[in-house]
Amino acid sequence: MADDSDRDEVEREHTTVVETGGGGGGGVLAVVLLIIIVLVLLYIFRADLGLGSHGTNISVPNKIDVNVNHS
Repeated sequence: MADDSDRDEVEREHTTVVETGGGGGGGVLAVVLLIIIVLVLLYIFRADLGLGSHGTNISVPNKIDVNVNHS
């Protein structure tokens, strides 16, 4: 029978292999799609939001009537 004390003195190197499967890019794809969808919606509703219009028409009256009643 072999002596058990010989086994304790042997130094062994252990290597652990971790396989990721290569499918970790789903979050990045979701963020890119979300940004594209937001940009498309901004482009579609740019007139309603007041973005990118050719000009803004502001009407300022020439005269303002103010009635002040003192008692």
